[in-house]
Amino acid sequence: MILTGQEILKKLGNEIKIEPFERKLLNPNSYNLRLQNELLVYTNFPLDMKKPNETKKIFIPESGYELQPGILYLGRTYEFTETHNFVPMLEGRSSIGRLGMYVHVTAGFGDVGFCGYWTLEISVIHPLIIYPFVPICQIFYHLPQGEIWEYTSGKYQNNRDIQPSFLYKEFVG
Repeated sequence: MILTGQEILKKLGNEIKIEPFERKLLNPNSYNLRLQNELLVYTNFPLDMKKPNETKKIFIPESGYELQPGILYLGRTYEFTETHNFVPMLEGRSSIGRLGMYVHVTAGFGDVGFCGYWTLEISVIHPLIIYPFVPICQIFYHLPQGEIWEYTSGKYQNNRDIQPSFLYKEFVG
């Protein structure tokens, strides 16, 4: 079961937090999240799963920034979300997809209990100019069945910035 927009509204402040929240971004069964004004790109190749990989920050000016094919850009949502008792999921907006932009490579699935900003794995199939704070994706909520076990991982929980891969932490130990 997916929550309707009206049900999302009813759960705000308790089981669902979206900060800042703007009523105009609420849809019939989702909420549009906006792109923050920063991106990260990896700088040294090949990337190594067992090591932290170097990145550099790119600021997206109000005048726009041109994304290039073949580059993975890590962005983040402008909104901070917190979800309890529901499975948050993220998808690109259809208007964004129709411009040849992917908002996530594989990470559109959230966990019950996730708190933080969503890191977006952005790529384009042809050059595309993007702008800060544009509604880029939508969050929607599934009702889980069974006993709830909340996400508590230290890797990405309660993040405040764009998160590169922390897969290397799984190799330590």
